[in-house]
Order: sequence, then C-alpha cells, then structure tokens
Amino acid sequence: MSGPTYLAYDYPLLSVFWSMLVFFLWIMWFVLLFRIVVDIFRDDRMSGWAKAGWLVFTIVLPFLGVFVYVIARGKNMGRREAAQARAQQEAFASYVRETAKSGDDRPSSVDELAKLSEIRGRGDITDEEFRRAKDLVLSGHGPSERAGGTASGS
Repeated sequence: MSGPTYLAYDYPLLSVFWSMLVFFLWIMWFVLLFRIVVDIFRDDRMSGWAKAGWLVFTIVLPFLGVFVYVIARGKNMGRREAAQARAQQEAFASYVRETAKSGDDRPSSVDELAKLSEIRGRGDITDEEFRRAKDLVLSGHGPSERAGGTASGS
C-alpha cells in the first residue's frame, strides 16, 4: 500500500457538496429517462414505428434523445399523464358505483326486520309468523327463502 491514504478530513466540504449535486442530478436524469420511456408507450396517437424510433433514439443517444424528446414532445407529456390519471380515477369511481349499486339490490337485515315489524303492526301476520321470519332473517337466509307465504300477507 504505497498509495496515498485519504481520510474524511482530506475531502473538503465543497467537494462533498459537488459530489452530492452530481449524484442527485444523475438520479434525476434516470427519473426523466424512465418518464420519457413511459410516455413513449403511453401515447396512443403515435404509431409503432414512431415509438420504436423514439425508444432507440433515447437508448442509443440518451442525452441527445431525451433533450430532443423534451423539446419536441414535452409540452404534451403532462397532458397525457393527467389524462391517464383522470381515466384511472373515472374507472375507479365507476367501479365503486357499480359495486355500491350491486350491494343495494339486497336489503339489509335491519331493513327486513323493520318491514316485518311494520307488517306485524298492521296485523297482517301473527306473532308466531313474525318470530319465524325474524329467525330466518337473523340466520342470514335470503328473502326468497323466507317468503314462503308468511311475509306476503296471503
């Protein structure tokens, strides 16, 4: 080990600052490169050959390819990303609406018990029929199984 040994105090504070700046710029460069690659594949108006050309250009000549892409197509990158986020939000909202709507088809046991109580209060069913229907509702059986003439009022 005949080479010079560098210790932490041999590396000046300004050099630490410049090293960190270069490191973070390097990380930002890769983030920008990956965002551009994602944007190339996201654009539906671009043909397959154009996508292949831009991809080769950004991989073979990364600095020049990224700068040219940002200058030529960077204005619409944000619009495409916002449109995709909006589409994902609408798809999620549609899924939630459909799921909530399908859950409304079957009334809850509280609603069924309230209806049974109202029917009993009008005198349409006896206390024994009410008790059997209430047991069916609380056991989790559906309305079709408990409708065997007891809750229909006939």
